Amino acid sequence: MASFFSYNQERKNVKMKSFSYKTRGTCSREIHFDIDGSVVRNVKFVFGCMGNTQGVARLVEGMEVDEAIARLKGIDCNGRGTSCPDQLAKALSEARESM
Repeated sequence: MASFFSYNQERKNVKMKSFSYKTRGTCSREIHFDIDGSVVRNVKFVFGCMGNTQGVARLVEGMEVDEAIARLKGIDCNGRGTSCPDQLAKALSEARESM
């Protein structure tokens, strides 16, 4: 099972939670992100293909969690059965369930 940590941060009556997710099967090793209400914020990949992971992070910034999961879930990288975007979808899904 992937490991998680989270902490709450009070901001304008909305709880922002920060998460860290250990990835599996990808070049990236970890993903850090915040969920502000139901919106994805501040996604950062540790290692991985920098251009691709930065692109994914910027594309999901400000997106609703459920929309990001729907768009990223199941993307495969070179027959690995997963990818950095797919791992982000898994991380967001687990984070949503823990809230």
